[in-house]
Amino acid sequence: MSNVGDTLKLLLQRLGSQGGLTAIGLNLVLSRLESSTGLNIERDVLGWMGSGGLFVRSAGGHTGGGLIVESTDPGCNDLNDLWRDLEFPPDEWDTLLTDYRRIYPERKHASTRVYPGVREGLASIEGRKSTATTKGTPTTRMILELFELAPYFDHVQGTDGFPAKPEPDVIFTALTALGAKPEECLFVGDSATDMEAGRRAGVRTCAVTYGYGLRSEMEQWSPDYWIDDLRELGRNGSSQ
Repeated sequence: MSNVGDTLKLLLQRLGSQGGLTAIGLNLVLSRLESSTGLNIERDVLGWMGSGGLFVRSAGGHTGGGLIVESTDPGCNDLNDLWRDLEFPPDEWDTLLTDYRRIYPERKHASTRVYPGVREGLASIEGRKSTATTKGTPTTRMILELFELAPYFDHVQGTDGFPAKPEPDVIFTALTALGAKPEECLFVGDSATDMEAGRRAGVRTCAVTYGYGLRSEMEQWSPDYWIDDLRELGRNGSSQ
């Protein structure tokens, strides 16, 4: 990285990209930059990023759409790619990953809230349901149980040792577990990565207008449906 500004630019790109970067991971990197470069997070980060810096500091978020819901939890390979891009020495990667995996469950998603209508929507949607997320399966199950959403799913599927979205592997794995065919299923997501993965898997896709994705980016993949509230699927599912 030529300067700290370039580093932050890369971090923000990763925050919205496939594989993603949670605020916890971002904070870990920023804390390393603070100690090694003299970066002042409150002054410099908030100055460069405006209110976006508040997201970095608060590690906030909502649990919402997807076949899975909520922000991405990058796997080991994704984080190692990030450490490499930021030019952290390889002998520090294991320590960074250990710190991430310790902090992530400890914080118990204290700043995370379930989006309005998600619980009611899941309860009203007929048919079998699975997650299909970039998070690992154990992490996904932990979050669903934390927010008392696990009972609404027949199967919990994360990205465990295979390529993450936009590759369709996690969707295919979930379909196999459900004993379902692509043409029988609807994939709900909040990002262009979700929409691309759904198209590549051959399932119908539904984009939610809340969450982390940009509508303009999701539109490029021509979702079959758009919803503003997950309860719309319960009300209209039989007609779609």
